[in-house]
Amino acid sequence: MRELALNILDITENSVKAKASLVTVLVQARNNTLTIRIEDDGCGMDAEFLARVTDPFTTTRTTRKVGMGIPLFKMAAEMTGGTFDIRSEKGKGTTVEATFVLDSIDRAPLGDLADTVVTLLGDDKGTEFVFDIRVDGEKFVFDTRELKKELDGVSVTEPEVLLFVRDMINENIKSIGGEKL
Repeated sequence: MRELALNILDITENSVKAKASLVTVLVQARNNTLTIRIEDDGCGMDAEFLARVTDPFTTTRTTRKVGMGIPLFKMAAEMTGGTFDIRSEKGKGTTVEATFVLDSIDRAPLGDLADTVVTLLGDDKGTEFVFDIRVDGEKFVFDTRELKKELDGVSVTEPEVLLFVRDMINENIKSIGGEKL
């Protein structure tokens, strides 16, 4: 994938399919390292499937026999000299974490994180999301539970809400030095 935000979208969509009620995404830049961690409380994976999940020919999809999201995310991190880790427990959830060397010539750009959030919100299946974005000690957190409370019954899928969310996320990422991402 050309942008890391697309990897985030792919993995969070996997979390939604795994019946997660909450997905937390951390994007953190500090000390020349970019960390992306996606945690969910979905159905998790058994040890046997987890051991094979970075193989592109291991997938839960029934429409095709190839799953490239996790293997490509792992490769993207490792190409920069970074690391990749995935932990999961059946019935408890999954955590995927990748670190990237920020100034590596091989690091893909983060891409449009706000559009990733809006895409997830636009396909509201009841999963709640927390996006925790940190740059050198500055922090911005977006929590769909708080948004829904403020909307007081208005759907998060309303076009005006999605535009507001996109603009708010972009503005806040910029305010914390997000250009480093």
